[in-house]
Amino acid sequence: QVQLVESGGGLAQSGGTLRLSCAASGFVFSDYAMSWARQVPGKELEWVAGIYSDSRDTLYADSVKGRFTISRDNVKNTVYLQMNNLEPEDTARYVCGKLVAKVGGRIGPGVWKDVNWYDAWGQGTQVTVSS
Repeated sequence: QVQLVESGGGLAQSGGTLRLSCAASGFVFSDYAMSWARQVPGKELEWVAGIYSDSRDTLYADSVKGRFTISRDNVKNTVYLQMNNLEPEDTARYVCGKLVAKVGGRIGPGVWKDVNWYDAWGQGTQVTVSS
């Protein structure tokens, strides 16, 4: 079955960096676009960044653009999120998600940001940023 296992979270100071990893198994990783999202208690899941199956393009939420970088390694079946210049507002549980369908063409912004277009999410890793 599909498994997504995140790691790399922890405590960081404002302005610091963290690198998250998401190890995937149970499906042909290189066929699917992947995303990172985050959630704080009492709020909806917020999409953060997405990457096409072949890394040809990446997209970011405005709140993290210029600070976060999503990447993937289709040999290691892993997607990463490099987080630089962290802010206390980045404190959340970060999860990775698998898009529900193989997409050969362009994926619209509405698809990336809609959690209903994902059929698997990991358990997440907690990121806490102190001021």
